[in-house]
Amino acid sequence: MDLDALPTMEFAFPGPLRDRLVAAILAGTKTTTTALLAGYEYDGEPVPEAGLHWAVPDSAGRRVAVVELTEVRVVRLAEVDLRHALDEGEGDESVAQWRATHEEFWHGPEIRAELGADFTVDDDTLIVAKRFRLLDAVPGH
Repeated sequence: MDLDALPTMEFAFPGPLRDRLVAAILAGTKTTTTALLAGYEYDGEPVPEAGLHWAVPDSAGRRVAVVELTEVRVVRLAEVDLRHALDEGEGDESVAQWRATHEEFWHGPEIRAELGADFTVDDDTLIVAKRFRLLDAVPGH
């Protein structure tokens, strides 16, 4: 599979968080991720579909893995279930804990720089819940 020919699926922003998330993907402990529907709308991009393959870049922009989306759901933030939260592989043990860490990220300066300084999430915020499987990893990562 040609990693350079695939679109990229970035996890967080380059830095320590992305490094942890990519390591969890490579270890097989991260099999879900969550994005804001507003982010897709802001970027003018369609919500991805199950069955598509994506290259996963690390913080340096190197494509280190290939994942396949196996499920994509657009749901209200209040509808995120425990299975999805646990499968994010970030150590959260409850939906409330998962939500708190995600709200902190979504209310951070990078997201607000894109979506507006007053951007906030609530129970009715639409999110894109994605499930994926690791297909391939670059040796040494």
